Amino acid sequence: MDVPLIAWILTIIGVVGLLLFDFFAHVRKAHEPTLREAAVWSGVYVGLGLLFGLLMLFMAGPDPALEYYAGYLTEKALSVDNLFVFLVIISSFGVPRRYQQKVLLFGIVLALISRTGFILLGAGLIEMFSGVFYIFGAVLLVTAANLLCGELSGGAHQEPGEGGMVRLLRRWLPTSEQYDGDRLTTRVDGRRLATPMLLVMLAIGGTDILFALDSIPAIYGLTQELFIVFAATAFSLMGLRQLYFLIDGLVRRLVFLSYGLTVMLGFIGVKLVLHALYENQLPFINGGQPVHVPEVSTTTSLLVILGVLAVTVAASLLATRRRAGSGVDDAEAEHDVYEDAQQDPVADEQVVAVAGHVGEEPADDHVGDHEADRRRQDGLPHGVRAGLLPERPGQLVEPGPKHGGDRQQE
Repeated sequence: MDVPLIAWILTIIGVVGLLLFDFFAHVRKAHEPTLREAAVWSGVYVGLGLLFGLLMLFMAGPDPALEYYAGYLTEKALSVDNLFVFLVIISSFGVPRRYQQKVLLFGIVLALISRTGFILLGAGLIEMFSGVFYIFGAVLLVTAANLLCGELSGGAHQEPGEGGMVRLLRRWLPTSEQYDGDRLTTRVDGRRLATPMLLVMLAIGGTDILFALDSIPAIYGLTQELFIVFAATAFSLMGLRQLYFLIDGLVRRLVFLSYGLTVMLGFIGVKLVLHALYENQLPFINGGQPVHVPEVSTTTSLLVILGVLAVTVAASLLATRRRAGSGVDDAEAEHDVYEDAQQDPVADEQVVAVAGHVGEEPADDHVGDHEADRRRQDGLPHGVRAGLLPERPGQLVEPGPKHGGDRQQE
């Protein structure tokens, strides 16, 4: 596909412009976005990504448009899985919610830079050596196998402690124990120290590079057009920050996401190997001659990706609906709310309000103490009533013979 220079220039300007708009309009002033704000802007960025595909359809024809949509959906699905890891990292560092937007935007920018580098590297390798498709296919098949093994062993998405990279940075980079707003450095006792905000950004950046090792071979398995690869990757990253705040309470409910990604990456890995065999030039395979194997069309790839995503989401929603009957998800959600409240005084006040205005006197003066206590308990979340969570963050829950026992102030 012959892409004019003006198309490259306009696309790059558009992507950079969206990032600058995101920073100055939403991230520069630290705040926690509302659900409505996250939903609206997430929809806007998804709409822009889909609109770009329509532009490809009118300007280049149906085949490039199908390749773009297949790549966009694949990268978007991988980005949702990336969000889970971002959630784990941000939670492990205890980043206050109002400052999480800056961390996420930094992660998106670094992901775009690192993936652009891998895109150019991949294009150069493809030009020099067609056997690179064997390597790309093997990478995806190994990744799919690791995902499946991790899920079957129950080790997928376990919260890590401080990784080796972070421990090394702490050793060589003097770091403060507390955040100083969203600053990357602070001054303590006359010394200039890095803040945990800088460490979490470096941790996010390190994971971005690892994710690029999987995502770039995946999209090259769907198209080898450099412009389509770049556009699909860039637009899949746009809106990732808003999507984080929209689904940070829902992403853990996509319980079969790893299985879906396993199927998708495995399918694309097989497709890459078949393509490598079809264009084989390696002398030790079929005497250096192409192997006549069926090639998977772009339309088939798009239908498989859509089907896997649909089945994954439907199965996850069905499974979580069944779990909801046992109250497991509600208790987990309440635990997350109370953890956030421990880090944010504003959230603390909100939790108290949600908890039924703990400590208010009953409206009816003739109601006895027992009835008043029952009404107060009815106003508390299920996790508090069951003794799984304290009435206020900072309290301890001592196990006892019934419903978790008495609560004591820390």
